Amino acid sequence: MDYREYRFSRKEYVANCLLFLLGDAMISYLFYRSVPVFFLGLLLLRRFLKMRKQSLCRKRKQELEEQFLMAMQTVTTSLTAGYSVETAFEDTLKELPLIYREDDMIVQEFRGIVSKLQMNQNLEELLQSLAVRSGIEDVRNFAEIFAIAKRSGGNLIAIIRNTIQSIGQKNETRKEIQVVLAAKKMEQNMMSIIPCLILFYVQTVSPGFLDGMYHNPTGIVIMTVSLAVYAGAVFWGRKIVDIEV
Repeated sequence: MDYREYRFSRKEYVANCLLFLLGDAMISYLFYRSVPVFFLGLLLLRRFLKMRKQSLCRKRKQELEEQFLMAMQTVTTSLTAGYSVETAFEDTLKELPLIYREDDMIVQEFRGIVSKLQMNQNLEELLQSLAVRSGIEDVRNFAEIFAIAKRSGGNLIAIIRNTIQSIGQKNETRKEIQVVLAAKKMEQNMMSIIPCLILFYVQTVSPGFLDGMYHNPTGIVIMTVSLAVYAGAVFWGRKIVDIEV
């Protein structure tokens, strides 16, 4: 599997399309009260689906990185017990189903690696393949360090342990940042919804209060500018709380 690209399942595709249609209908009604604007907004569906794929792809990469870290810690334990590298991978494959489901990414990857090792394929090449397909910098760094250590005949156990420790520290730092930002992200999401809720409330309680803002050039310009400022604020708010380690 190429983890650099995300493919929607049929259920995910339908769910995301419905989410976009709901948002499009809400914006069209609250800011324009116009059916043509709703259909014009459909032009942004492809862009929305692309953004959702990017978000889900990043999430999947983080999950794979955490699973890879756990698996390599198990490999290190087996190496410390005196197993060869190939045997350590086979032993880890037996342990992984106790931690993850059979269809989890790392279980499938290790199953493929062990299967190819039994066909006398090179472990360094298999790890390099995973590194390329994962698109994860830490996995790529590990694969390169592993290949160099195995060719040079260095202390493989110490090198793997130090590399995994470094990846683990980075992972812990990311989790700490996510915990600190969790409340801020929730606040940002709530603040993003409030302008639409205010418009909906005003139109519900006082139906004719905003009639001057619809179906006339001046009102359309004002609403368009307001929508642009609103969209820009939402975009920058997400950028501020989206910190990568």
